[in-house]
Amino acid sequence: MKIALGADHGGFNYKNKIKEYLSSIGVEVVDAGTFSADSCDYPEIAQKVGNFVVSGEVEKGILVCGTGIGMSIAANKIKGIRAALCSDTFSARLTRQHNNSNVLCLGERVTGEGLMLDIVKIWLETPFSNEERHLRRINSIE
Repeated sequence: MKIALGADHGGFNYKNKIKEYLSSIGVEVVDAGTFSADSCDYPEIAQKVGNFVVSGEVEKGILVCGTGIGMSIAANKIKGIRAALCSDTFSARLTRQHNNSNVLCLGERVTGEGLMLDIVKIWLETPFSNEERHLRRINSIE
């Protein structure tokens, strides 16, 4: 599996922790930045990760900022992206099963590190259900 990973300055620390975790489980990571804790603009990072996903260069993307809200708004502006902001494992599971989300958004300032890694693990491991009702709903969004 290949994942695009990006964060702004507010998510920089978690981005590095997620990158370390993904590497430890054999996931290839395309790092879309940022590469320091210096202030930067999250829409640029969200666009990079989203473009990697819609181009097919990677299977999924993960974005981190202070709350995850800005990243999710910015990523969802890209046609073909279904970005989900998750702060609990139940939502992480269902956004994959029901919404076939292809970008996970997280907030470093609002989610504890252990929970964040659990969310990433569950989101990556959960397949889309392919149920007709969910496909119909996703198609109506597209």
